[in-house]
Amino acid sequence: MATAVSLCLPRVLHTSAPRPSFHRRVSVQGAGATLPDARRLCRRSSAVSAAAGASPPEAGTAAWDSLGGVSVFAAGTGDAVPLRDLWDPSECYFCEQGVVVVALLRHFGCFCCWELASDLKKSMPKFESAGAKLIAIGVGTSDKARILADGLPFPVDSLYADPERKAYDVLGLYHGLGRTLFSPASSKIYSRLDSIKEATKNYKLKGTPADLTGIMQQGGMFVFRGKELLYAWRDEGTGDHAPLDDFLGICRQVPAA
Repeated sequence: MATAVSLCLPRVLHTSAPRPSFHRRVSVQGAGATLPDARRLCRRSSAVSAAAGASPPEAGTAAWDSLGGVSVFAAGTGDAVPLRDLWDPSECYFCEQGVVVVALLRHFGCFCCWELASDLKKSMPKFESAGAKLIAIGVGTSDKARILADGLPFPVDSLYADPERKAYDVLGLYHGLGRTLFSPASSKIYSRLDSIKEATKNYKLKGTPADLTGIMQQGGMFVFRGKELLYAWRDEGTGDHAPLDDFLGICRQVPAA
């Protein structure tokens, strides 16, 4: 495993602009009550890329508004798609509730992200039964995304690439050497070595982005209902993934808009 970790070492350092820390409780708008575990699920970023230009958005429509103009690239075709076009802001075509879970991986050459993508794939039927659409995004190009999609395999129609990390910046996800290699939260991977080994049987280092600043990007998960950001989880270190069972519970409890 020490060898695998060394593969993620960056050659180019990228500093992050300091931002104030946020630890507010994110609640469901209009639900009448705050869903369980909201405090634990609301991981706020205290250091985001300078490109973000603002503090991470809170619950409500601020995140949706800030994603305007952000495009991602479909893994299957390479076509640019406005991120906000991946779900309908007012009426969901896939379910009655209009809920979407957006999972942002670190990058397509991250062995921890192969594990997360594997878990997401296994959980897709559960999210669908809960009335939620699941979208996965990673740092890199569409070609890099297909390496992960082919290797796991992972549904290519649900996978998108963000080579310039624009969505990550807008949503306030962590970026930097410290968070990537030295965060205490990264120690969680040592309790999941069997899971990582299983998910990386066909792992390809070639999925690593050509711009090596991308390997210092951390991921996160977000739940939207239409334009509303209901919950946000921002990984505090490499492999600090969101608890999927908790997110599944949230999707099941969100009332129809």
